[in-house]
Amino acid sequence: MLSYLELLLLVVPVFAVIGVGVAVRRVHWIEGEAETSLIRLAVNVCYPCLIFESVANNAALRTTENLLLPPLVGFGVTFLGIRAGLLVAKLIGLQVGSGLRTFALSVGITNYGYLPLPIMAGLWGAESRAVLMVHNVGVEIALWTVGLLVLSGESLRDGWRRIVSPVAITLVVAVACNLSGLTPHLPKVLTDTIHALGVCGIPLGLIMTGVSLASFVGKPRELFDAKVSLAAMALRLGALPVAMLLLAKFLPCSVELKRVIVVQAAMPTAMVPVILARLYGGHPRTAVQIVLGTTAVGIFTIPLWLRAGLAWVGV
Repeated sequence: MLSYLELLLLVVPVFAVIGVGVAVRRVHWIEGEAETSLIRLAVNVCYPCLIFESVANNAALRTTENLLLPPLVGFGVTFLGIRAGLLVAKLIGLQVGSGLRTFALSVGITNYGYLPLPIMAGLWGAESRAVLMVHNVGVEIALWTVGLLVLSGESLRDGWRRIVSPVAITLVVAVACNLSGLTPHLPKVLTDTIHALGVCGIPLGLIMTGVSLASFVGKPRELFDAKVSLAAMALRLGALPVAMLLLAKFLPCSVELKRVIVVQAAMPTAMVPVILARLYGGHPRTAVQIVLGTTAVGIFTIPLWLRAGLAWVGV
């Protein structure tokens, strides 16, 4: 089991890159139209390339068990998390325009990339991350369909165009290439270009998260709201982990998927709601409060939930 210090050292580089984003915004190297443009570049170009590279030649996706169940778990848990977020947001008095939809999206999306990938590798080796990446396909689908529709306030009928996004299209194409065996036959210049853009996805996304956070750095009182922050921590770091560990314990699935669920249960909120709230008319301050609050407290709760989950589930 990783110690507190080892966990901290795993996540320090993530926060360091976010800090770079804060710094470049504070010195006015990225601002105005450039900020929005770079966020769109990360979301609509680099993220899809990262997803394609992760999915299009993934051998784990060629078996029925790993092709269907992990994405279904990722989608289902994320969907239920968002719905629970809507319920809690209403209970604490949030309304449309004051962060209700952003609260639901933020607490519903657990950190599925930046933190769990190094933790999975640290606990069980790099090969253990394969099922996590398959699971994340379902999370991505939920994020860019259910999550985006909740954030924008549109119905499925009115918001279908948002579902047909670069990310959703990429997921369909990547799975098709993987199952058909087409990926190895793609032109090398194409795959090299996708790789070059894909490796920019996480660092550019982290930098732009920092850029989005920078406007709140000079307003420390806005980084914490007792009602929003405490409710988000109670749900994301309390109730939802319990539900996910129950799923890991009793769901008839592989040991590898149980490990993924246990690690995901321990995670704080993902960083991406900060960017999406800004890009799709959400409430960025609410996203920032939830991301910072759950992540800061998560440093202390991650090892606790991991110890409890691994012992109880028996993985």
